[in-house]
Amino acid sequence: MSSEGHCRCTQIEEESLYTELEKILEGHKGRGKDLIIVLHKAQGLFGYLPRKALEMIALELDVSINEVLGVVTFYNFFSTQPTGRNSIKVCLGTACYVRGGPGVLKQAEKDLGIKDGETTGDRRFSLGVVRCIGACGLAPAMIVNNDVYGRVKTTKIMEILEKYE
Repeated sequence: MSSEGHCRCTQIEEESLYTELEKILEGHKGRGKDLIIVLHKAQGLFGYLPRKALEMIALELDVSINEVLGVVTFYNFFSTQPTGRNSIKVCLGTACYVRGGPGVLKQAEKDLGIKDGETTGDRRFSLGVVRCIGACGLAPAMIVNNDVYGRVKTTKIMEILEKYE
């Protein structure tokens, strides 16, 4: 690990993905109209959109970097920040809030060593908040990827997360 807590192996793996991005771009050279399609493919490849990838896309599609950044920041499904392989969403809707949601969030932050909106250094988990997941009867609830967990106890969070890689 580097002094910043990032796994060097993750950085090396990411560097090898630029070769894959070049292959994707070959079929779209000079075709600015393909921007959103290419951005989706790039995000699928990296898990987010690194600045270097955005610059490559702009160059190869023959569009300005400002146009690329405008599209990326307009649509909320694009991310310029690394995300975890597993997404954790803690519900803080009314029922979950009243029945202990803030405590679940606080404990998840403590257990993972990150705050709401952040990703662990190994990119294993990203943590976020949602306002309602439609599981009010199971409050407090959280979602890991597509799995809903209800009546979450703060003492069981790490036990739940151990199931994911």
